[in-house]
Amino acid sequence: MDIPAIPLLRVRNLAVSFRTTAGEVDAVRGVSFDIPQGETLAIVGESGSGKSTTAMAIIGLLPANGRVTGGSIEFNGRELIGLPESEMRGIRGAAIGLVPQDPMSNLNPVSRIGTQVAETLLVHGKATRKNVQARVIETLAAAGLPNAAERARQYPHEFSGGMRQRALIAIALACAPRLLIADEPTSALDVTVQRTILDQIDRMTAELGSSVLLITHDLGLAAERASQLVVMHRGLVVETGPAAQLLRDPQHEYTRALVAAAPSVAAIRAQSGALRAVARLAEAPAGTRAAPDNIVEVRGLTKNYPVRGQREPFVAVDNVSFDIPRGQTVAIVGESGSGKTTTARMLLRVFDPTSGSIAFNGQDVAQLTKKALRDFRERVQPIFQDPYSSLNPSFTIGRIIEEPLVAYKRGSQAERRARVTDLLDQVALPTSMLRRYPSELSGGQRQRVAIARAIALNPDLIVCDEPVSALDVLVQAQILDLLGELQNRLGLSYLFISHDLAVVRLISDQVCVMKDGAIVEAAPSEELFSDPQHPYTRMLLSSIPGNELQIA
Repeated sequence: MDIPAIPLLRVRNLAVSFRTTAGEVDAVRGVSFDIPQGETLAIVGESGSGKSTTAMAIIGLLPANGRVTGGSIEFNGRELIGLPESEMRGIRGAAIGLVPQDPMSNLNPVSRIGTQVAETLLVHGKATRKNVQARVIETLAAAGLPNAAERARQYPHEFSGGMRQRALIAIALACAPRLLIADEPTSALDVTVQRTILDQIDRMTAELGSSVLLITHDLGLAAERASQLVVMHRGLVVETGPAAQLLRDPQHEYTRALVAAAPSVAAIRAQSGALRAVARLAEAPAGTRAAPDNIVEVRGLTKNYPVRGQREPFVAVDNVSFDIPRGQTVAIVGESGSGKTTTARMLLRVFDPTSGSIAFNGQDVAQLTKKALRDFRERVQPIFQDPYSSLNPSFTIGRIIEEPLVAYKRGSQAERRARVTDLLDQVALPTSMLRRYPSELSGGQRQRVAIARAIALNPDLIVCDEPVSALDVLVQAQILDLLGELQNRLGLSYLFISHDLAVVRLISDQVCVMKDGAIVEAAPSEELFSDPQHPYTRMLLSSIPGNELQIA
């Protein structure tokens, strides 16, 4: 009779609570799962579901006001709960590695990358003072960083987002841990960089024989990378099972909601008539489809930046041309550094182009007088990627939304207050939010406030720069629904900037794909997704998480 193998990690009835001014809050309740040696398990859920708290409890890194109130965490047969911090320090890093979510917050900005890797190796006795430099270069090279010796001498700010994440992977796997906890390791990265980073984690953990606990909010990504899924909601495990089965036949209503909302999954399914862009085009009168009235016409747009010590400038945007038909959504998609945000900022007149033209309602934006430019800014409004940094933290929500009305001297104080209340209602926020501050709101609520502020002056065009990339999939779906409703109701036009083709497919009428400053392909949304012509577009499409899952 075969004796079942003891799992590397065994969690049973884990409970975690936090002390707050409002009393004790139960963040995790009765969580149980196993991770066998060499296997990958993913915990999926939105922000606040308890998935990261579970991971931090395992590695003993709960914040000061958090504590494990019950249950058991066994690692390699050893109970971790109640272990002295001195013993946990020996396990952390050496036996259990961690790849955190935000590399900039988790790398020391004043310490060289090599020094930070060396520190891990020396603390755990995996290198000596004599061979530490060679081990650092070897570790960085194993994590896929080119020119590892040169990179070791650089600081975090000199790295791209993908390179910083590779540095964190190098630190996490430097000591060949038996378990790697990857907490949203790629949520802030482009799909192609995301795939490269996840492939790197897969490759390195396979070579070491390590198990992986993957924390993510993207079901498509989780199902592609993990054999088993654990779905968490409000501190509870609501469903567990094999990844492919759970994705195809979710049992719990929350899992079904996650599957329905995940852009990566929705983009794969691509059922006829299910996508917003197709529905909008089908509902539009035939005449408007045949002869669109362009609100924006961009021709030959170029932006060069001088480079110190070089004759040739850096070309950020190279001869870009496109139109935005009135009442439609045009998406510009591409990786970081492709020039999409620079293009958007030239449209907003934040930057002036080196050459080319932008016409808004038939007027050349570059030739606008001071008064005409003020009117232009009233008609064209932005929504930025990070709602927290784009909202004044010292203003109440009411004052933030009222600010453009005050700046443009719209109505009396009573009329402005009524307008602010109406705007809150339009973005489905209660009036009780008026006296709150941005720090008291969730990410989705903050983005709704940013949208309310953007539509306050009844603009014609909204430039959405990565408006949902920092949000959970369920909140993403809500914000995309809201943008669609506002477009239908107010006749808005959108320029939608994104690195996520899955999201773009759900909202756009036309798609422009940018690479190295140039548009390499432009087509109606469904045409581009069903029959991509350029190799780069095909590569972007193939990099969508879960793309190869063949979900029915």
